[in-house]
Amino acid sequence: MSMNPPAKIGKQCVNLVLTVAQIVAPVFILAVIGVGWVKLGHEYPLRFITKLTMTLGIPCLIFTSLMKTEIDPASLTTVSLAAIVSYGAVTLLVYAKAVALGLDKRTYLAPLIFGNTGNLGMPLALFAFGDEGLGYAVVIFAIMAIWSFTFGIWLVSGGGNPLKSLKEPVVIGTALGALFLWQGWQTPVWLTNTLTMLGQVAIPLMLITLGVAVARLTSGDFGRAIWLSIAKAALCAAVAVGVGYGFGLTGIPFAVLVLQMITPIAVTNYLLAERFGADSQAVAGLVVASTLLSVLFLPLALAFLV
Repeated sequence: MSMNPPAKIGKQCVNLVLTVAQIVAPVFILAVIGVGWVKLGHEYPLRFITKLTMTLGIPCLIFTSLMKTEIDPASLTTVSLAAIVSYGAVTLLVYAKAVALGLDKRTYLAPLIFGNTGNLGMPLALFAFGDEGLGYAVVIFAIMAIWSFTFGIWLVSGGGNPLKSLKEPVVIGTALGALFLWQGWQTPVWLTNTLTMLGQVAIPLMLITLGVAVARLTSGDFGRAIWLSIAKAALCAAVAVGVGYGFGLTGIPFAVLVLQMITPIAVTNYLLAERFGADSQAVAGLVVASTLLSVLFLPLALAFLV
């Protein structure tokens, strides 16, 4: 006998909740491990591990993911263009909002533009959509990283030559990965295996580091941080959905674009604010508020996207 409609809907809801839980659980468990590590009083060299991850782990992950991807190059190109347009639109809208609200541009612009597409976005895309999802997520992260390490640093530092950041390993790994993908080249097996192992270290380390960094932050102006974090998520979601439809994206490419754009504010924004003398406590408040809010809105977004 067939299931009655209410029971069928209830079963579908339960399955959806379980699916979303399976996706987000590994992400948040690893972050909680980082929080617990700090609370137990253990040492965690945050700057060293961040530098190790950004210098070796993430560049290797990007390079090998691009080189080995079996995603149609035309689809990757479309997603890349959609990501570029999305970040361009978000940059302009955030700038307009900062001017209208009288926010300090060095402090607020970069955090409200750049989300945590590395620590959270890539793992979520992998767990939700498999290797194909990770491939798209890596491309979007690479675009965000290049924009962040050039224009983002220029914003926070208050000037300087943004082209110096093109020497960053993340940018170099992205360029080489794109070249190998375009030409259909492959590195020798022994080198591919080595680079793959280094890349596999990146995701768990990024998640644990995220937990450590959040546990060490102080909240700053939490009231303003909460409403700015909500506004950022809403703005980025609207832009991603609009651009995604505009480029004709559907299925996994559309879902990954939206997911990456709505990720919470990255911890690296706090490190850059501290390094270049912006209001690091205000940025810390944004990081904490947006990360806590993401516990609610990321599962909700995945419920619609999966």
